[in-house]
Amino acid sequence: MNGAAAPEPTEAPAPSPQVPLDWRFSQVFGERGAGEDVQDVDIISAIEFNKSGHHLATGDRGGRVVLFERTDAKDHVSRKDAEKADYSISRHPEFRYKTEFQSHEPEFDYLKSLEIEEKINKIKWCQETNGASFLLSTNDKTIKFWKVQEKKVKKICEMNMNPSNAPANGSPAGSTMCGSSARTPNGGILKPGGLPLLRLPVVVTSQETSLAANCRRVYAHAHDYHINSISNNSDGETFISADDLRINLWNLEISNQSFNIVDVKPTNMEDLTEVITSAEFHPSHCNTLAYSSSKGSIRLVDLRQSALCDTHSKLFEQHEAPGSRSFFTEIIASISDIKFSMDGRHILSRDYMTLKLWDVNMDSGPVATFQVHEYLRPKLCDLYENDSIFDKFECCQSGDGLRVATGSYR
Repeated sequence: MNGAAAPEPTEAPAPSPQVPLDWRFSQVFGERGAGEDVQDVDIISAIEFNKSGHHLATGDRGGRVVLFERTDAKDHVSRKDAEKADYSISRHPEFRYKTEFQSHEPEFDYLKSLEIEEKINKIKWCQETNGASFLLSTNDKTIKFWKVQEKKVKKICEMNMNPSNAPANGSPAGSTMCGSSARTPNGGILKPGGLPLLRLPVVVTSQETSLAANCRRVYAHAHDYHINSISNNSDGETFISADDLRINLWNLEISNQSFNIVDVKPTNMEDLTEVITSAEFHPSHCNTLAYSSSKGSIRLVDLRQSALCDTHSKLFEQHEAPGSRSFFTEIIASISDIKFSMDGRHILSRDYMTLKLWDVNMDSGPVATFQVHEYLRPKLCDLYENDSIFDKFECCQSGDGLRVATGSYR
């Protein structure tokens, strides 16, 4: 239009091919020498990313929590955008050690004569506040609320008086005292009359910082059975904890009281037919949670319906094909873990043989089923004999909802 030559169109550079991740099996962190045995207390028992994906927390059987932070994402792009990006091999996620702390210690329940091991069962990240990170960690019986924050290091700079600068008569510099004086064994100075002048350290705050973990709350004595799940609510104020028969609702600021919202314990324990295996809050609806059972069902609960959620708003289960039932059907149908997708639209569940994806708006059946280790089906009898059929596997879904992950055997 203005007579200038239009620039010739140029081809956009082709995106670099995506290099597959190099998957490696490891039960512990750190390098191991040839023939070096793995200590049981070092085996990782829990792992959890925070919502942004820039921080990682792991727990081990020794009751320790180790935190890592991502080093290759300085621009702090969102987790969803980072997963969609085409990274070169040098841009694979890299995490560096941040800090660690002892979360739980071995305990003994004298009333039940029961030893409570320190193994970390679950870790959950809470909302960050003023640059501080908050986490929930639990073993079989006790939940703890941790605050991890950078603090400036305080150092002893100097003493408030230097005896070498004192006048010959022993009085401190600038003093108008007179008379003879003597020195104490620790270098102090005695006033005339025998009273020592205290040498006090001068503490200054340096520019160096260190991470400090502080236990803010301890939530105990609320579960008769082993805790299998904890999940924090989107309201930032409450969380749930679940064992085999009950789900309790907690306020983060109140550690001596919880509310029982789900109770599947029958009056007669001989009538017990199923137990709770996992529970999780909806990622954005603070009134909605889901829990799974050993019978292969998932129940959606609305906290607005009643204080005790003994009824469900939706039930998700897959009906058996006629003639397909066997001795192992109920065992392998038990759901070991459930996870909501980031948008809350889907629920991912894991049973012994499969990974299933459910649409919360469609309770007729899963929208997708992934066979994890179908080759083991002819060997179910052997797996039952050595108790491997009761192994529990967890599952997770990527932030963009396009990928899922779960465990299996080597």
